[in-house]
This record gives sequence, C-alpha cells and structure tokens, in this order.
Amino acid sequence: MCNEKFLYAPEAPPQSDPHHSTAYTTSNPFSQKPQLFSTLLYSLVPIIGLAAVVLFSFWMWRHHKLAYPAALVPTHDPGLSPPSPILGHKPLQLIEVKARGRFGCVWKAHLLNDFVAVKIFPIQDKLSWQNEYEIFSVSGMKHDNILHFIGAEKRNNNLDLELWLITAYHEKGSMTDFLKANVVTWNELCHITQTAARGLAYLHEDIPGHKEGHKPSIAHRDIKSKNVLLKTNLTACIADFGLALQFEAGKSAGDTHGQVGTRRYMAPEVLEGAINFQRDSFLRIDMYAFGLVLWELASRCTAADGPVDEYMLPFEEEVGHHPSLEDMQDVVVHKKLRPILRDCWQKHAGLAMLCETIEDSWDHEAEARLSAGCVEERIGQMQRQAPIIGPEEIVTVVTMVTNVDLPPKESSL
Repeated sequence: MCNEKFLYAPEAPPQSDPHHSTAYTTSNPFSQKPQLFSTLLYSLVPIIGLAAVVLFSFWMWRHHKLAYPAALVPTHDPGLSPPSPILGHKPLQLIEVKARGRFGCVWKAHLLNDFVAVKIFPIQDKLSWQNEYEIFSVSGMKHDNILHFIGAEKRNNNLDLELWLITAYHEKGSMTDFLKANVVTWNELCHITQTAARGLAYLHEDIPGHKEGHKPSIAHRDIKSKNVLLKTNLTACIADFGLALQFEAGKSAGDTHGQVGTRRYMAPEVLEGAINFQRDSFLRIDMYAFGLVLWELASRCTAADGPVDEYMLPFEEEVGHHPSLEDMQDVVVHKKLRPILRDCWQKHAGLAMLCETIEDSWDHEAEARLSAGCVEERIGQMQRQAPIIGPEEIVTVVTMVTNVDLPPKESSL
C-alpha cells in the first residue's frame, strides 16, 4: 500500500508572455500500453511454442514407426533372451478371438501356412507374460504333453504396447470347452487322463541330466480344466504358465505369494493361507486341483451304467459360478466337502479305481496326496484292469478293486 497517497502534480510550463494570464497544465506526458494485450502475448507464445515441439516430436515418431510396418518388435528386457528365431519377420495375421482369460485373450492366427495361437497380454500384465515366457524358455520344456512354444514378441497397437506369446494351436480347445459339448468313452477318458498326468509329472520332475541342460522342477499353481488343452487325437497338454514357479537346487522359492490361482481349484491349505513354501508343498497343491480335473472327466464318461450328468464345474452346485474366497473356505476347509462321486461309477471296475485315485489326489492332508507320476501309473494300471467294459459287462467290483496292488502314494514326491 506504499503508493496509496501518491500525488502527481506536474509543474506549469514557463509563460512566454507575461501579459498572458492563461495558465494551463500539461496532459499525461506518457501513453499507457494496453495491459490485456501484453498479458495474452506473454502467456500464449510459450504455450504455442511448446505445443509445436510436441506435435513435431509425435510426427517424427509416427514417421519412424510407419517406415517398418511389418516388423515384429523383439524383446530387449534385461535378463530375457531374444525371441524365438522361428518367427523372425514372418507375417502373422490374427483371425479370431478363441478365449478370454484373466491375463488377456487368445487369438487364432495364421503364420505362413500354419495356424498358431497368439496370447495377447496388456502392458499391465507384463509380469505374467514375462514369467510365462521364462518358463517356456527353461531347458527341457519341449514335451508332447506340454503346450509347444513358438515365440514371444512386443507389438505396438496404435499407442498401446501389447505383449504376445505365440504357441501351437489346438482346434479342440480346452478340456472345459470339450466336456461342455461332448461326452467321453472309457478309452477316451483313459487317454486324456493319462496324457494330462504325464504332462504334469514331467513338469514337476527335476531332471539334472536332460540333453538340453538341467530341467528344474516346476509347479504350475493354476491347474484347472481350462488350462489343459486337447489335441486332435485327444492327447492332453498343459498350458498357461503365468503363475508357474521353478525350483532350483539350493535356492528358495523367492518372493512369491501363496494365495494365487483360481479360487474354485484352491487347495485347503491355500484357502487357509497356511502354505509351507517348499517345493513339495507347491506340487501337492497342483495335485489337489488335478483331482478336481479328473472328477470333471469322470462326470462326463459314458462307461458307467447310468445317466451322464450335464457338465458342471467342481463345486458349482455348492457355490455357483463366481465363488468368493469366503465361499470356498466354508465349503472346502470348514465343511470339508468335495464334488460327489456317483454310486453308479463304483459299479464299473475302471471308474471305481479312478474314484479312489481322485480321492487320494484331493485329500485334505497335503502329505497324503498322490504325486502326478503315481496318478499316471495308476491310470495305466486302471486301463489294463478294465480295458473296455460296456454297461452290459458290468460286474460287482468290490473284491476286484481291493485285490489290486495300487502303486504307493508318494512315488515321486
């Protein structure tokens, strides 16, 4: 407020004529510039200049990007080896979406003369994409019952970065999709269960002397029928390794979270949050979920002398389609319920043995569960004991089952 009482009184100019009595004062000797124009000038010029720089930079980036439209952008993340050389710069054409999941969607695509599957992750699921890529890149992961990996890429879709995994494509899709639309014969059930168990047993196995190098033991951590794919001849292969965990000798499981996977398939110890972070504990969690997958197959088998149920997910009757963690804790942990094993299944020699295998796989006590290798052995024995039994040949099998020497439970854990 220092200029509040400021007064300006210009002096009168000297009078040239003393007889001239008219006195006058000068008007304001300076002219004020318009302040609004100055303010706008100083405000807008820097903004316009900055916008011009941004637009020019964007134009340069687009120009550089469009100069190479067909190139696949390779991964250069630290710690990741370059993508599979099989892809190179071959054209890859997406055809249709075949499935949507928690971490992205799966497309059917055309790579030269072959169909492939392309799993596309948004950038926010980079960790899942990177983990699955690393698992596929582990020595010894090429196996008939594990989904065949082709390559991994980063792609720019307009301004969004997408992460792609390219694998073999199987027209029959997942076991879930197949069982919804089809029933299975006894021989088909045996083939699917045995090849799925073989794939899981191989995944779990530690093979120091593998020809490609040391193949570590790997826990899947999201076993479910949706993650078991079926080839044309109904051979099963294990897929989706976004949550998988590998165990190397002398190393801990690392910074991992125990309560992961699909709630419906979570083992009791996972639902309780009481996991021992050791290798065998994670493998036994897989085996609980695998028991539920075996139940899904049994529920759609035509071998038993009885009606075949409509396809249902495990615990669908008890908790519906979208169970909460609390729903599953109540059913699995507190009430200790499991999906129903039908009475008519017990009248079929092979299905009776399968029921026993299922119960030993989803046992409430983790240490009592079968290993994947033991399940594979049991199914082979089950197939030999009851190769093809139609409803007209069903016999009372109580004594037959009790006289069979089943393999020990802990054959490979």
